[in-house]
Amino acid sequence: MRIRDWDRNLRIRLIGESLVGVTFWMIFPFIAIYFSEMFGKEKTGILLVISQLFSVIANLLGGYLADRFGRKKMMVFAACGQALAFLLFALVNSPLFSSPLMGFICFALVGVCGSLYWPASQAMVADVVSEKDQSSVFAVFYTVNNVMVVIGPLLGGIFYPEHRFFLFLIAGTFCAIVAIVLSIYLEETAPIWRKTTGTWYMFFVEQLNNYRLIAKDRTFLLFIVAGILVAQTFMQLDILLPVYIKEVVSKQTLFSVGSWSLSLSGEKAFSVLIAENGLLVALFTVAVTKWMENYKEKWVFVFSSLFYGIAIFLFGQTTSLWMMVFLIALFTLAELMTVGLQQTFVAKLAPEHMRGQYFAAAGLRFTLGRMMAPLALTLPFAYHWTFFILTLLAVCSAWLYAIMFRAMEEEQA
Repeated sequence: MRIRDWDRNLRIRLIGESLVGVTFWMIFPFIAIYFSEMFGKEKTGILLVISQLFSVIANLLGGYLADRFGRKKMMVFAACGQALAFLLFALVNSPLFSSPLMGFICFALVGVCGSLYWPASQAMVADVVSEKDQSSVFAVFYTVNNVMVVIGPLLGGIFYPEHRFFLFLIAGTFCAIVAIVLSIYLEETAPIWRKTTGTWYMFFVEQLNNYRLIAKDRTFLLFIVAGILVAQTFMQLDILLPVYIKEVVSKQTLFSVGSWSLSLSGEKAFSVLIAENGLLVALFTVAVTKWMENYKEKWVFVFSSLFYGIAIFLFGQTTSLWMMVFLIALFTLAELMTVGLQQTFVAKLAPEHMRGQYFAAAGLRFTLGRMMAPLALTLPFAYHWTFFILTLLAVCSAWLYAIMFRAMEEEQA
């Protein structure tokens, strides 16, 4: 499906989210390093868990509100919240005033607003795109986001250490612009969009009842649990790995041509690795998605988890920058194997009137995963043991995916 044939809502979002994405990725990969310097690794791990707990609640609430009040309203509200959070983040990192604790609160608010935005944005794609084209549309969004992942960290590695204030200010401004554009030009797509009456707590009662129904879907529940387990590996790309790389990667020469050489260590080495991930995703998402269509979904999900496990295990065994370049490539392959299939799989399971909530519940793979992932920073083990534990979780994820698909095959038989 060509972009020019897309619904206008999706074309508007593609441009707006790209603007926000490039500034977000100039900041986000370095957050774990920033907080670990301010609070220490253990406290940072606990604080990140707390911030993601709020994001989990916001994600579930966001799906409910997207189904009840509409996709557009939730996306505009979330974009406004992110603009405010980034602008406050700039204020508390300004030349006149500095407060790491307030910075953490702003970071948590950015995460909460992102969790409110995500279910509505995913449900909107399912609303306006036929099932056969959904994988390709999701893949394009993912590709564009990862073009920003290439540009953002490289610029962030240059400007973030000394110009945090201006980066936060630019991010807040872009989010505000996107919120205004969405409010003016976006059209509502929710199949059922109605105002509700009653006391505020009835919303939460009804929401819990709806999610109880979702939890009874055994296939969907296994999908979520397996996703949470494997998330403990790929979430470390911006939690454990930046701290690990800064500590263990001494200055190493990546390229040398004549008298010129590129030598990297610490934050700059990490910015190159995260940019490599984004570049590979930008170049190969569509190709790998089409490649994976030749295989059964079962084996794609299972081997994706196993590749994540192999990559994270080997990370804990090396301090070589070139080896890490190879492992990021393996990480990226594992990521791309399922990127187009995951949302389509959720859309296939979800009843039309509960799409927002199904996508929100599916988002628990990432929000609960991200809530648990910072605990890796608090483990009282040497790094190689921490990476080994993460490997076991990835293997357990592969096992659960195998059980899930076997149960589906038995039901269809």
